[in-house]
Amino acid sequence: MRAKFSFQIKLFLCLVAFSCVLLMVLGAFLFHIVDRQMHRDLGNRAKVQASEIALIPNLPALVEAKDTAGISRLITPLSQHSDASYIVIGDSHEIHLYHSSQPQSVNHPMVGGDNAEVLAGKTIISIRQGGIGVSLRSKAPIVNAQNQVVGIVSVGYLTSYINDITLRQLAQALLFGLLLLLALFLFSWLFSKNLKKQMFWLEPRDISLLVRQQKALMEAIYEGVVAIDDRLNILTINRAARELLGLEQPEAQLIGQPITDAIATAPDFFTAQAATGERHDEMALFNQRPVIVNRVPLELPPPAVHGWVFSFRDKNDINTLSSQLSQVTRYADNLRIMRHEQLNWTATLAGLLQMQRYDEALRYVQAQSEGAQAVLDFVSQRFKSPALCGLLLGKYVSAKEKGIELDFDPGCQLAHLPAALGENELMSIVGNLIDNAVEASLKVDAPHAPVELYLTDSNDQLIIEVADSGGGIDADIRARLFEQGVSSKPVSHSEHTGSEHGIGLYVVASYVRQAQGMIEISDNRPQGTVFTVFIPFINDDQPPTFKKAL
Repeated sequence: MRAKFSFQIKLFLCLVAFSCVLLMVLGAFLFHIVDRQMHRDLGNRAKVQASEIALIPNLPALVEAKDTAGISRLITPLSQHSDASYIVIGDSHEIHLYHSSQPQSVNHPMVGGDNAEVLAGKTIISIRQGGIGVSLRSKAPIVNAQNQVVGIVSVGYLTSYINDITLRQLAQALLFGLLLLLALFLFSWLFSKNLKKQMFWLEPRDISLLVRQQKALMEAIYEGVVAIDDRLNILTINRAARELLGLEQPEAQLIGQPITDAIATAPDFFTAQAATGERHDEMALFNQRPVIVNRVPLELPPPAVHGWVFSFRDKNDINTLSSQLSQVTRYADNLRIMRHEQLNWTATLAGLLQMQRYDEALRYVQAQSEGAQAVLDFVSQRFKSPALCGLLLGKYVSAKEKGIELDFDPGCQLAHLPAALGENELMSIVGNLIDNAVEASLKVDAPHAPVELYLTDSNDQLIIEVADSGGGIDADIRARLFEQGVSSKPVSHSEHTGSEHGIGLYVVASYVRQAQGMIEISDNRPQGTVFTVFIPFINDDQPPTFKKAL
C-alpha cells in the first residue's frame, strides 16, 4: 500500500527534487564551460611559450649540432619557471633532443603524429597521447638563419593537470551550491507551509469538494447572491441573481467584471460599503427593480475587508405576501372593532327600548347611521384608491375605539400616484404615520385631541400630512428618527430587544427616499408633531391609475 503524503510534504519534495535536478544541470553546464575555457587559455599559453622558446637565438645552432647538453643548459632554467607539464625539443627528424619530464627519452622518436605541419613552418595546438600521457600541447618550428626548419619546440599541459585545476574551481562552486541547496530546502519548507496555511490547512481534494458544494449551494438558494472583491469586481453570482436582474450572460462571462456594469443602482451604493459594513433588509433599486438587500463583509485574516457578499430578493414578492397578511390582519381588526361597536350599539339600543324611550332610540339609530355614512361618503368620493379607502376606514374605526377622532381635511383628494410610488408603499406610509400619531396622542391625558390627515395630489406633488397633539419628539432623537431601530416610543424592560419599535418610520423613510421625496418634521401648536411628506411627480406622462373596487 502506497504511503499517502499530505499536500505540504508533496510540494516540499517536488520543490527539493526540482532544485537538485536544476543544480545538477547547472553544475554540468558550468563544468563544461570552465573546462572549455581552461583548454582555450592553457592552449594559448602553451603556444606563446613554444613560440618564445623557438625564437631563442642560440637554440637553432644547438639543434643543428644536436648538442643535447647545451640544449639542456639553455632550456632547463625555463622549464623550472614554467607552469607547463613538460617542454620538449626535437630535431627535424622528430628525434628527442631534450625532455624536461623524461630525460631518458632523449634520442628517441617523438610520438603523437602531429609534427608534419610544424616542420612545414606552422605553429599548432593539439591534444595528443604523448610519452607521459594525454596532453594539450602547442608545437612551434625552430628556424635557422637561412629560414629553414631545423627543429621542433613542444610545450604541453597534461589533461589530468587541467582537470585538477577545473575541479578545484568547481569545488568552490560546489560549496556555494550546497549552501544554495540548503537555502532552497528551507525556502521550500516555509513556502509549502505558508501555502498550506493560506489554504486553511485543507488538502486540494477538500478544497475541490468545498468549491463543488459552494456552487451547488449557490444554485440552490432561492435568493439572488453576488460576491464582489475590494475593487468592486464580481467574484461569483448565482442563477437566481441573474434571472432576477435580467442578466443573459453566463456566470463565467460576468466574473471579473465591475459590479456597476451588471447592476444599475444608486451611485454610492457599492462604493460606500467600507463605511457602512454589515447591513440587513436594506431597500434598493437593482436594474430598476425594487429589492431587499442584505450585505456582509468578506474578511480574510489578518482582519481586513476583502470584499462583500450581497443577497437580495424581489421586494414585490415580499410586498405581495405582506399585503395579503396586512389585508387579513386589517379585516380581522375591523371585524373585531365592528363587533365591539355593534355590541355597544346593540346594548344601548336595547336599554332605550327596555325603558320604552322609543323616540330617543330612533334618534340614536339615525345619529349613528349618519356619522358612519358621512365618513364613508367623504373617503370614497375623495380617494380613488379602494385599498386606501379601506385602510382609512379601518384606521378611523380603530382610532375611534381608542377614544381618538381621525379628522380628514376638507381639501383631501387623490386621483393618481407618482410613477415612483406604488399603492402598497402609499398605504404603508399613511398607515404608519396615522398609527404613530394615534399612539402619540394616547400618551397625553384625556380628553384627546383628534389626529388630522391631509392628503392631496395637487401642485405637481403628492403631499401627506399627519398632525397629532401628543407629547412631541425629543430633539436628541429627531435627527436619527428614521434610522432602523430608533424610536420615540418608550420600551419597557419586559419587551424583547427584537421588538418592532423603530421599524415603521424607517420603512416610511425608505419608501419616500426611493420615490425621490422628502419628509419634514415640525412642531404642532400648542403641542404635538406634524409629519409632512412631499413626493414629486417626475416624468409622469401617464400617471398610474387605481383599480376599481369590486
